[in-house]
Amino acid sequence: MWPGPGAHMAWMGLWWIVGLVLLALLVWALVRSAGLSIPQRGDDSPETIVKRRYARGELDREEYERRLSDLRK
Repeated sequence: MWPGPGAHMAWMGLWWIVGLVLLALLVWALVRSAGLSIPQRGDDSPETIVKRRYARGELDREEYERRLSDLRK
């Protein structure tokens, strides 16, 4: 006997899952081959953070130099 309609729905659901997995793998491969990565901000040194804040204009030159000298002591 042939399986009932539920079996066809199960196969259709399985193919949707397979298709989504393949799509996710394709996107992952494209991002990886393009050399894109998520920046890791947690690994920045305190000096790097101060330099970025100065570059964004959050610190003036005196504050920037004071903080760098404090960090280098």
